[in-house]
Amino acid sequence: MAEAERKRVLIILNDPPYGTERSYDGLRLVNALGKEPGVAMRLFLLADAVSCGRAGQRTPQGYYNLEKMLQVATRQGTDIGA
Repeated sequence: MAEAERKRVLIILNDPPYGTERSYDGLRLVNALGKEPGVAMRLFLLADAVSCGRAGQRTPQGYYNLEKMLQVATRQGTDIGA
């Protein structure tokens, strides 16, 4: 599929990685859309969300590891900026 025919989606996260579910939900959306053919995903981590990309996170009990979710997004070809 030509680049011009691909749907381009930009998601911006600005909440901290833990304490709310907004960054988690945003990454779930990024990873779900990243599986769709013809979709070019871009993710921008803004303000507190930059911490989502920190390596070696200690995930609080009951939370998903957002570092691993970002690794999935990267493997799917999502462009990630901060």
